[in-house]
Amino acid sequence: PFFLYLPHTAVHLPLVPGKNFKGSSKGGAYGDWVQEIDWSMGELFKAIKAEGIDEHTLVLFTSDNGSAREKQGSNLPLRGRKGRTDEGGMRVPCIVRWPGRVPAGSSSRALTCTMDLLPTVAAISGGKVSKTPLIDGKNIWPILSGKSKDHPREAFFYYQMDQLQAIRSGDWKLFVAMDSKKRNWGNPEGKKALALYNLAKDIHEDNNLAAENPGIVKQLLAHAENAREDLGDVGRPGKGQRKAGWVKKASPRLLSR
Repeated sequence: PFFLYLPHTAVHLPLVPGKNFKGSSKGGAYGDWVQEIDWSMGELFKAIKAEGIDEHTLVLFTSDNGSAREKQGSNLPLRGRKGRTDEGGMRVPCIVRWPGRVPAGSSSRALTCTMDLLPTVAAISGGKVSKTPLIDGKNIWPILSGKSKDHPREAFFYYQMDQLQAIRSGDWKLFVAMDSKKRNWGNPEGKKALALYNLAKDIHEDNNLAAENPGIVKQLLAHAENAREDLGDVGRPGKGQRKAGWVKKASPRLLSR
């Protein structure tokens, strides 16, 4: 058995596609680099097949966040960009392939996240995830294998640094009221009112339905309070928060070419 984690530097800034891919797309340097990623994935599949392990290998392709701005890809029809808690900043594709194990051509709208990868891979390989410290991810193999369509979690929390900004449960997403909304870059935004969206019908988060759905708002606010109790919020430590780890004796290394 083997495990390969391959985090492409592409398409992060600076945009430097290989010379064989410059001008290969209609999307400028960004599009050219996407073409190169596609090629590199093809090379991986060739190697897997050449080794005769294609049907015994799970391949999972995803991203860490949405694109940063217009010249570096598009998040449409989602609102927002990298560094924000709008769907365009957080929601990304996840493509999974395992011949004979993952139904080809299938799709799922279940709410999953990269935290789910550890417990999922552990379950597939016959391992177990330690209960202490608590792992927030869920085993989503029943979803990937087509045996379940249910959301693996009751609620998902959108944090910007230490600030809880939104909660999702099912198709409902609630932005909590904020006196000042933090941003990844630049000064915080001003005061923000409570806003509720139905992502199944309004994926761009345009139509605030909070006034028409007080029961849904109340339910999501209860989830928000649970998150604050466990994970914290601005100026409020959570009971489940773990202190950052530190290396007791640092041993720096310099890399040279």
